[in-house]
Amino acid sequence: MGFVRRRNRAAVVALTGALVATQAVAFAATPLPRPSSPLLWSTIDACDPTAHPDEIGIRGSMPGTGDAQQQMYMQFVVEYRGPTGHWHYFGRGGESGLIAVGRGSAVERQAGWDFVLARSSTERYTLRGVVVFEWRIGGHTIAEDVRATRSGHAAAVGADPAGYSSATCTVRRTAAGRS
Repeated sequence: MGFVRRRNRAAVVALTGALVATQAVAFAATPLPRPSSPLLWSTIDACDPTAHPDEIGIRGSMPGTGDAQQQMYMQFVVEYRGPTGHWHYFGRGGESGLIAVGRGSAVERQAGWDFVLARSSTERYTLRGVVVFEWRIGGHTIAEDVRATRSGHAAAVGADPAGYSSATCTVRRTAAGRS
């Protein structure tokens, strides 16, 4: 009886090893995104606009790889510049979670996320966005990249005002609470 169990375990281990090896070969053969692609970027496309006070919009763009098996995801994060000039995680309410943006067969995917900020007692603060990009197959991450926001990018939609693109967003408060 013990011999049969060992042989079954050995067969399961061998089969599991073969499946893992097959997946590794499949992942190794899949096309990967190019980190130097001009289609990989993030920008601030809205900064405390008149129509939406206390809001910051972050948009990202990521290139597809031509592989329809791949799923692409983005996560949007807000950071603020502290008094020493270092960037810090904004905290609760400053993170979107991972958003599915489409299949890797697309040439490019863009997505964005708007954050409504709590009023601050600070007179002035500077914000930036960070976007985490992930390419996955079957729930496994095969490539990842992170980009802080920069200016000079053309958002497909959502910029306020139209065409707006910035690396940072500075919000100034007056005694009345609005700049």
